[in-house]
Amino acid sequence: MMESRAFWVMESRVFFWIVFLFLWGSPWVGRVQALTQEAQILLRMKRTLVDPYNALNNWKASIDAPCNWDGITCDNTTGMVSEIKLGNKFLNGPLYSDICLLQNLKNLDLGYNKLYGDVSSVIMNCVKLQSLNLSHNLLSGSLPDFSQLKFLQLLDLTYNNFTGKFPASVGNLPELTSLNLAENPFNPGKIPHQLMNLKKLKELYLANCNLVGEIPSFIFNFTDLGLLDLCKNHLHGSMSKDISKLSNLYQLELYENNLSGIIPPEIGNLTLLRNFDLSRNMLRGSIPQEFGNLRNMVSLQLLMNQLSGELPESLGEFAHLEGLSLYQNHFNGHLPQKLGSLSKLQMIDVSENQFTGPLPTDLCKGGSLQLLLVLNNSFTGDLPESYGDCKSLLRFRVNINNLTGKVPKGIWGLPSVNIIDLSFNGFVGEIGSEISNAKNLSQLYINNNHFSGTLVPEIGMAPVLTRLYAQNNQFTGSIPKEIGRSVHLNELYLQENEFEGSIPAEIGSCISLVVINLAENHLEGLIPESLASIEGLNFLNLSNNKLSGLIPKRFSMLKLSLIDFSNNNLIGPVPNSLVSSTSNKSFSGNPGLCAESSSINIQVLETCKDSHLRKQSQKVIFITGFIAGLAILLLAIGFMLLWQKYHQIQDESMENGENSSWRLKSFQDISFTERDISEALVDDDNIIGSGGSGKVYRVDLKNNVPVAVKKLWPIDMNNSKKNAQNKLVKAEMDTLGMIRHKNIVKLYCCLSNGNSNLLVYEYMKNGNLFDALHKSDKDNASKGGDVYLDWPTRYKIAVGAAHGLAYLHHDCSPAIIHRDIKSTNILLDELHEAKLADFGIAKFLQVGRGKDSTTAFAGTHGYIAPEYAYSLKVTERSDIYSFGVVLLELVTGKKPTEPEFGENKDIVYWVSRNICTQEGVFKVLDSRISKSYQEEMIQVLKIAVHCTYKLPALRPSMREVVNMLLDADPCSGNFKSQQKEKVLKLKPCVIDMPERKNSVREH
Repeated sequence: MMESRAFWVMESRVFFWIVFLFLWGSPWVGRVQALTQEAQILLRMKRTLVDPYNALNNWKASIDAPCNWDGITCDNTTGMVSEIKLGNKFLNGPLYSDICLLQNLKNLDLGYNKLYGDVSSVIMNCVKLQSLNLSHNLLSGSLPDFSQLKFLQLLDLTYNNFTGKFPASVGNLPELTSLNLAENPFNPGKIPHQLMNLKKLKELYLANCNLVGEIPSFIFNFTDLGLLDLCKNHLHGSMSKDISKLSNLYQLELYENNLSGIIPPEIGNLTLLRNFDLSRNMLRGSIPQEFGNLRNMVSLQLLMNQLSGELPESLGEFAHLEGLSLYQNHFNGHLPQKLGSLSKLQMIDVSENQFTGPLPTDLCKGGSLQLLLVLNNSFTGDLPESYGDCKSLLRFRVNINNLTGKVPKGIWGLPSVNIIDLSFNGFVGEIGSEISNAKNLSQLYINNNHFSGTLVPEIGMAPVLTRLYAQNNQFTGSIPKEIGRSVHLNELYLQENEFEGSIPAEIGSCISLVVINLAENHLEGLIPESLASIEGLNFLNLSNNKLSGLIPKRFSMLKLSLIDFSNNNLIGPVPNSLVSSTSNKSFSGNPGLCAESSSINIQVLETCKDSHLRKQSQKVIFITGFIAGLAILLLAIGFMLLWQKYHQIQDESMENGENSSWRLKSFQDISFTERDISEALVDDDNIIGSGGSGKVYRVDLKNNVPVAVKKLWPIDMNNSKKNAQNKLVKAEMDTLGMIRHKNIVKLYCCLSNGNSNLLVYEYMKNGNLFDALHKSDKDNASKGGDVYLDWPTRYKIAVGAAHGLAYLHHDCSPAIIHRDIKSTNILLDELHEAKLADFGIAKFLQVGRGKDSTTAFAGTHGYIAPEYAYSLKVTERSDIYSFGVVLLELVTGKKPTEPEFGENKDIVYWVSRNICTQEGVFKVLDSRISKSYQEEMIQVLKIAVHCTYKLPALRPSMREVVNMLLDADPCSGNFKSQQKEKVLKLKPCVIDMPERKNSVREH
């Protein structure tokens, strides 16, 4: 039995080795071994990557691996890996160094990921590669010699951070049909002559590569070329007529260079051309008649050159034309009258030229026109009736022309339009009641025309109207009270008309108003006290009317930078706070007005106690007498208090053996004395902060109202750092002393005594935004504060800070750049109302300095706009970038710089890399906030992204930011119904992944 079993075991072993030896020699086993080796390579690659969305989830060892893995394709003959296609999978990590051990790899696509590192030692051994796409990653370093990749047909390395010399070795790739190296900061250099060998090229994309010199002539020998994009470089010289050789060209992008000369007539031979962009160069001459041959043209952009002459009539016969942009040139003559009649035109911008004659009637015949911009020309005639049927219009600007006649009724009620600008023409007639249908109308400019009749009440039914410019017309009747419904209205200009009656009290319901100008009308009656309810009102002009009665006392609460009540019939006292912030002419032409106090230095007003007022009517005598008596009484009391204070100071000086009096410079009405402040600073328990310029104390006044007192470091002639800091504080005092706004911290006064200086501010109970957002929940709770800020509170802070910054940029004269916007400089009162602080490095924009900017370095890391990398010039757009960072803090709950962002990376970079998918958008939102607010948070996230665009010109103005924030109000009852669909469509990668085709430029 045992022998039988042993024999069976021996026979089994013999059989096993026979089978093994047979299989070992078969090609099938070799294939299994090869597949196993390739699977191991790919699994090692997987381990080097962060895969947040499990794109490589099914990469697991198995007998049929890796040919059935996602993104992997194997050759049908050899069974070996021939293609890796993992583009747009959000993979994060180094470019795997052993990937070229896949010896049969022909196509490698890893574009639109977050791969980093150097490519020199990685891809050069992939000798069989035919297609290599590493675009839109974080790869860096110099590019290697590509000469070994003889089979390469497509090379796409766009949107990385490659530096060094432009890789001339690509000229040694004879099979190359597509070369895409755009958007990499190579060293400045010419297009290498080695590229002349690329005879098979169909696509050459070298935008923004720091290229200099002229366009080399050998490029015109690439007769198979379909796309040529050399935009955003430093190329100069003229366009060669040899461009006509590129007969297969369908896209030609040469914008933002220094090209000069004329557009050669030979361009007409490129009959397949669809997209043609020569904008932002120095081209001159006219558009050649041969342009008429380009019947496939879809987008023609020649803006911002020096082109002149008349347009070829043949442009009107382009059946595929969707976009035409010619602004800022010297074109003249008529527009082709057939424009739009044969195509679905989407945008036309011929602004800032010298065009004459009528506007074409069929621009919107295709029903797709969104932008109609013809401003600043000399067009004549009436507006075509067909424009009133153009329901697709978003922007309609025909201002600064010689247009006449009545405006077609349909234009007033266009349902999608957000800007209608008819200003500076000769239009007549009335505004149509159809304006109630303009549900998206934000800005209406009809000023400087001949409009007449009444201002229709339906104008108050445009729900998102923010600007109404109707000045310098012939409107009559009363100002409609329905304007009070326009809760988003920022600017109301109705001056230089013939309005009658009283000022509607309902205007006080327009709580967003910053500017009201009703001057030079025939308005009468009293000034409505309700206007004092508009807390943000900054500019009020009621001059040259027939207004009577008193100036409402509540106006003293307004923080107006400009007020003009001149040439009316007003009587009674002018509040001191109004007089002190205006010029002498603001109250002239009102014989019944007087100043409350003789201490106010204004020449056109006598004090209310002067004798000429007693010659007025009995009522005026009674009112002015009472006011004069009150003023005398106040002066007497003030004199007594000053006398008493003088003796106290003298007594203290005798006790101390020295004169310890403080010099006080007041910027607001104050109810405390120097002694109230100075005596409270001896106790260090009152210290609430300490900074580079001194300590900050909390001082509780006798009326239990706290103030914050900044005690500056004593001046030390040998300490240049502290002296510089004190200069900054003096700058802050000078700035804050001039401005008034509810969202800017109040500076009450300055006290000085020898080397000691004190600045007294309003006290902010809830500290600064940085601490409120980023200090631990435990710290906040221990101080009696909220564990975290909920979304409605964060939104309120964002809107308040935006209002304050918009005031500095748009309503101060001259405008003020803050230059250090950050969350620590946004203070919060007891109701979490935001107030901007720390104006030590603020600068005024001076007119006539060429570009409105300053050049001294300023700001805080994490908030500094990227243009500092190449220029120290600071503009309002730099403030807007910093404010965008603050918005990102509010939305994400993250600090501007965090270790998780990566080395030398900030919150802008982190957000931009996480909003390429719907999931990523939700990922960046602060998880502590209730999900019910996600839609509103995404809306603010979109605003923050726009504010932090890398190009300053693309950032919105602060007025636009305020308007966008108001639309994102989480407490608005109609927010979700109006915004839900729009909010969730955040364009992926809007910061770092612009489309290859340059976007339409518009006014």
